[in-house]
Amino acid sequence: MKAVILSGGAGTRLRAVSGDLPKPMMPLLGKPLLEHTVALLRENGFDRLCLTLHYQPQRIRDHFGDGARFGVRIEYRDETAPLGTAGAVKNCADFIGDDDFLVISGDGACDYDLGELMEAHQGGVTIALSAQAEPLPYGLVLTDRQGRVTGFLEKPPWERVVTDQVSTGIYVLSAPVLDFIPAGTPYDFARDLFPRLLREGVPMRGMVMEGYWCDIGTPQAYYQCNLDALNGLYRLPGGEDVPRRVVPCRDRARLMRAMGEALAEFGADFTDGLTVSGAHGRAHLAPAADRCALVLEGDRAAVRRMEALAKKLERGLS
Repeated sequence: MKAVILSGGAGTRLRAVSGDLPKPMMPLLGKPLLEHTVALLRENGFDRLCLTLHYQPQRIRDHFGDGARFGVRIEYRDETAPLGTAGAVKNCADFIGDDDFLVISGDGACDYDLGELMEAHQGGVTIALSAQAEPLPYGLVLTDRQGRVTGFLEKPPWERVVTDQVSTGIYVLSAPVLDFIPAGTPYDFARDLFPRLLREGVPMRGMVMEGYWCDIGTPQAYYQCNLDALNGLYRLPGGEDVPRRVVPCRDRARLMRAMGEALAEFGADFTDGLTVSGAHGRAHLAPAADRCALVLEGDRAAVRRMEALAKKLERGLS
């Protein structure tokens, strides 16, 4: 699968701590943030990447090269003048071709299941959303009960806040959407493209993601992101830790039966609890011994998928 990483930012607000370092190259627990993003994409099945460059492009090229040592293939597209978020993606049209593709910011930290976002895409645009208790610094996305996007609010005051759903700057786009972006001119996703697509009736959906997300645009956010990684709130890709999730429920035996019925066709092993192995890794599920809950352990992507299924079935059983 293909992904475009927006990596041209200078990080003006971070200059007090970054100096002249490009924002995507800011260190996070010993590695550039952009390296963690590349690893996350690889773990989620994205092996062909295109990085958009503007500020100090050679520092990024020198670090990543052709991507071989990171297990991916990397191409680059330079901007002599800033093209905006959407304009930078348009500049990658020859790389994208006719494929659906992911867009992600090189200066955002997340541990989302991006493969799940790709699978949920049904054409047009799918926006990864994060529920934020303090949404003022972000662009808000309004959706209906089916997840269809109905409107946008860009960094509103509290008097205009009507949702906690903010755009993470992570999108899945179908190739025809590129036709709405003018070539060689500054054009922004939030300010220009998305309002136009809404007016034109292009399908747009929002999907609230589970997991961690942080925009490291300020020194405070950058330091907090490092602390969150140290404390395990932000799970870095490629870590040795085994993800463990606990799903509370009303009747653990009944929920285990529902999970077994749902996963039987995928070759679930019932020898010791319930174990499923597949393209997204291995996950083990068993009832908690001391409370009414199910305990999930295994590979991050597989655990998250099983957790989502368990929560869905639990809602149906209550």
